[in-house]
Amino acid sequence: MIRPKKKLGQHFLIDQEIAIRIVDALPLHGNDSILEIGPGTGVLTQYLIKKDIEHFKVVELDRESVPFLKKKFPDMVEDILEDDFLKLDVNQLFPNNFSIIGNFPYNISSQIFFQVLDYRDKVDQVVCMLQKEVAQRIASPPGSKVYGILSVLLQAYYDIEYLFEVFPEVFNPPPKVMSAVIRLQRNDRKTLGCDEKLFKQIVKQGFNTRRKTLRNALKPLNLPIEITSLPLLDKRAERLSVEDFKALTILIEESRAAIR
Repeated sequence: MIRPKKKLGQHFLIDQEIAIRIVDALPLHGNDSILEIGPGTGVLTQYLIKKDIEHFKVVELDRESVPFLKKKFPDMVEDILEDDFLKLDVNQLFPNNFSIIGNFPYNISSQIFFQVLDYRDKVDQVVCMLQKEVAQRIASPPGSKVYGILSVLLQAYYDIEYLFEVFPEVFNPPPKVMSAVIRLQRNDRKTLGCDEKLFKQIVKQGFNTRRKTLRNALKPLNLPIEITSLPLLDKRAERLSVEDFKALTILIEESRAAIR
């Protein structure tokens, strides 16, 4: 049997009922393309292969897990990829859009989501288990103390549901924290209707010093007086919705354009 590796953040799920719940949380439509990230011992894979999935691939970084998976799922040999999802060009994997499922390693879950954002026009859905604290942050609404950068950026493009929580004892080895399962489904927003690079910069800068008002947090951006005097900047970043950040980005764009 494969031993979980601490350096890879591995905690293998051993509860079959929870594995089934996670797999069943991913809506399927009969012509799906699915990528499983970090299958480990194949606890989710074994249930996914029973589904009607047209294109199903898994990507696993652990060199010990890959031969184990190929032996366990001989019909999937060509679709078991030994690679790092964070370095993977997913455009080469599927001709059309696809969904992601997986028990994400806790130490790189945020990086995985930033990668999802980069491929948001191809990733229709994500169902994943991750550290409860990160799951809560991603799914939390404006005004919450855990609402942050990932909350805003992901909620701009995805509808997010916090599905259920998972206790440490169903893993080998048990993590020191609770876990949770969330589902992301791509919304209808094709673009934000503003400079998306500036939007991301404002969101990140706003939350970097989240205890400050936006007026103070955004000082490094050297905003003109007509922006810094806006009542909206009396608030902290955690109080602003996606639409608020979008509106602020447009105002800053227009202000800078007027100066040129």
